[in-house]
Amino acid sequence: MSRDARWKALLELLVERGRLDVEEAAVELEVSAATIRRDFDQLAQQQMLVRTRGGAVVHGVSYELPLRYKTARHASEKQRIAKAVADLIAPGEAVGLTGGTTTTEVARALAVRGDLASGSPALTVVTNALNIANELAVRPQFKIVVTGGVARQQSYELIGPLADGVLGQITLDTAVLGVVAFDVTHGAAAHDEAEAAINRLMCERAERVVVAADSSKLGQRAFARICASETVNTLVTDTAATPDTVRGFEEAGIGVITV
Repeated sequence: MSRDARWKALLELLVERGRLDVEEAAVELEVSAATIRRDFDQLAQQQMLVRTRGGAVVHGVSYELPLRYKTARHASEKQRIAKAVADLIAPGEAVGLTGGTTTTEVARALAVRGDLASGSPALTVVTNALNIANELAVRPQFKIVVTGGVARQQSYELIGPLADGVLGQITLDTAVLGVVAFDVTHGAAAHDEAEAAINRLMCERAERVVVAADSSKLGQRAFARICASETVNTLVTDTAATPDTVRGFEEAGIGVITV
């Protein structure tokens, strides 16, 4: 395993568990304890974690892993979700894509749809995510609109009043929302309040709101609310979502697609 892959895996485990011991991490990643100690020391120097005696802990209770360090955890689920979301989009639509790993996969799924290979334009994609705009800008059949704003390092999303200005002047057929948490009572949420505000405005400008979230995000809460659950028309998730969880969303009037 390369150093980069180890670091990504370590940070994902740390965010998931809050604390990691050297020996525990060495067993998980099948490397030596000395290697893990070096990795922890180097990640601590980059302020990605806090070093403790015998291990490491995350920075604070609301720690958010930067997008560039996220591994392909739940990768197959996210790809299935992305294809199902992409299949909901009709040619000629204006589609909003927020930032995140799952919405990035949605962009990739749209890019390879055969019926979107031509048109004038085949799709209009509005996004505040620099990485998504970068991937789709080479597709001549897509009209790409970037919101503008100040780049947020963790998610590559543009936030702030400049982004507000663009979104306030457009309408969307569908907004595809990436979230860190989605709960029937507390709604969809993100870690950062400025990111949540832009995502909320994108939802307000859309005729239909689709949440793309793997099952680990469901029933969870996060710091900054994006929108209430009744704002969401459709949830696309994976088959690991429990029947009770799915039923709760359906009873709230949300169409649920599991893949």
